Amino acid sequence: MDIMNLTLKIWRQKDSNAKGQMVDYKVTDISEHMSFLEMMDVLNEGLVAKGEEPVAFDHDCREGICGMCSLQINGEPHGPDRGITTCQLHMRMFNDGDTIVIEPWRAAAFPVIKDLIVDRTAFERIQQAGGYISVNTSGNTQDANAIPISKEAADKAMDAATCIGCGACVAACKNASAMLFTSAKVSQFALLPQGRVEATERVMNMVKQMDLEGFGNCTNTGACEVECPKGISLENIARMNREYLAASVAKS
Repeated sequence: MDIMNLTLKIWRQKDSNAKGQMVDYKVTDISEHMSFLEMMDVLNEGLVAKGEEPVAFDHDCREGICGMCSLQINGEPHGPDRGITTCQLHMRMFNDGDTIVIEPWRAAAFPVIKDLIVDRTAFERIQQAGGYISVNTSGNTQDANAIPISKEAADKAMDAATCIGCGACVAACKNASAMLFTSAKVSQFALLPQGRVEATERVMNMVKQMDLEGFGNCTNTGACEVECPKGISLENIARMNREYLAASVAKS
């Protein structure tokens, strides 16, 4: 088993109004088999033992499902590996003696709450603007299994629905754009007949809310897809643009 000693440069910020700064920490005896968050746990245990304030970072399932563990590691959302969240990143991706820079997402729409934790409720408000479907509750509801849907459409809708809203797309984009996230949420409904009822209102309302939250425009560089832990395709952005154009024409 390889053991590493590392230098961590971590963003520390007391709250959203305070001025933050990078602080250096040393961690020793880190196993290559640890996850990145387990390494952070070791750091915090040491800080608490010394009577110091532990580093605040977000996490929940630690299984790559919730997306809460989002961190900017050495300038990359979720770190140097691909197709994984921060909790799935293992220390074997680093070497003994490395210096690791750890920061929160950098986006005006994701204000820092404390240290490495940012407020991502902007994503929730985009969802609330149109991420739902109408359901007939009259007692004559059509069984979903009786609605014909092509396998291609079902597969693409499921692929879009795998978005966990971690925000890596925003963090990777030089304009802090939320186009990949929003387009995934639009696509998972737009591809299915159940989602066509609100199709016009959905895309226009979600895009409007996205703009109101202060996210930037798409850069068309594809960094969002590269850094997305779930591999959400840029095709969804093209689909959302088509949906938006069609909705604009229908409203005019």
